[in-house]
Amino acid sequence: MAIHESAEDYLEAILKLREAHGNVRSIDVVGELHFSKPSVSVAMKKLRESGHVEMDENGLLTLTPAGETIAQRIYERHKVLTVMLTSLGVEEPIAAKEACKIEHDISAETFEKIKQHLKDNGVLD
Repeated sequence: MAIHESAEDYLEAILKLREAHGNVRSIDVVGELHFSKPSVSVAMKKLRESGHVEMDENGLLTLTPAGETIAQRIYERHKVLTVMLTSLGVEEPIAAKEACKIEHDISAETFEKIKQHLKDNGVLD
């Protein structure tokens, strides 16, 4: 199932927030992505309907296995691409922002080659 870039951003944000704080609510996603509450509410509804996110009776968000897979893939890309750009001398805030743009469009083959190159050169563990 194809998933749009914005949905990938939401899933990645949920993953990052979960790693940082444990529990995640929609309002946390609002703060992380700086989107409006109504926009996040609509997105969470769509992600629940598509089977990527679940919400319990307390409003806590959980990634389903399908959502977790996508979030992990995008987050790994984000981290590796940020490392690559900073290793080239790009300042970290700029590298992170630009990694966000690249992470959605880069092919799996190209990403794996970048990751292997960084490992081969001791830039990445």
